[in-house]
Amino acid sequence: MNCDSHYKFYGPHLGVLYGKYDLLDRLRAYKVRPAPDDPPGKYETGTQNHEGIAGTLAAVNYLAQIGETYGKPYEDRFPGFSGRRLQLKTGMTVLREYDHLLSAAILDELETLPGARVHGITDRNRLEERVPTVSFTWGDRHPRNIAAALGEQGIFVWDGNYYALAVTTRLGLEGRGGMVRIGAVHYNTVEEIERLGKALRGL
Repeated sequence: MNCDSHYKFYGPHLGVLYGKYDLLDRLRAYKVRPAPDDPPGKYETGTQNHEGIAGTLAAVNYLAQIGETYGKPYEDRFPGFSGRRLQLKTGMTVLREYDHLLSAAILDELETLPGARVHGITDRNRLEERVPTVSFTWGDRHPRNIAAALGEQGIFVWDGNYYALAVTTRLGLEGRGGMVRIGAVHYNTVEEIERLGKALRGL
């Protein structure tokens, strides 16, 4: 079985449960009484989230369009795939390759800051193991102050623990305001990352 949350691929907050019918049939569902006893209906807790389903379809269509528009160079990586499945595979590959570019750009900028420390993978040969979401601390500067100063320049980052309390606690950072988190995605540009670096160096 597999559970997924669609906001992880630019969709709305909607979950999906996928599994083999016989396994789903054997599991007991905590369901509303009017729901059927057979899957998939027995797992519905009421009226379906139609707007969320429509939003998820739009997100999948968007990813397929990226593959159709930009994914040709990657098609040979996926023998046996065609049509929409191939478009989704190549679309995600396009985004993944761009992730590496953004990750490297963020790391390059942060490495220009004396005393800044990235908490995570910085080896450029291991970019496949990370995404362009980078958390860092910078000497004795409070993460909230860094985030606020960047916000005043129209650059929006997060500070704190981002619900990863166990991580900031283990790193000894929870009592010090956590970390600053930069989160870039495919609609961000390298030029924007360079602007971020310039803004940081000016703090």
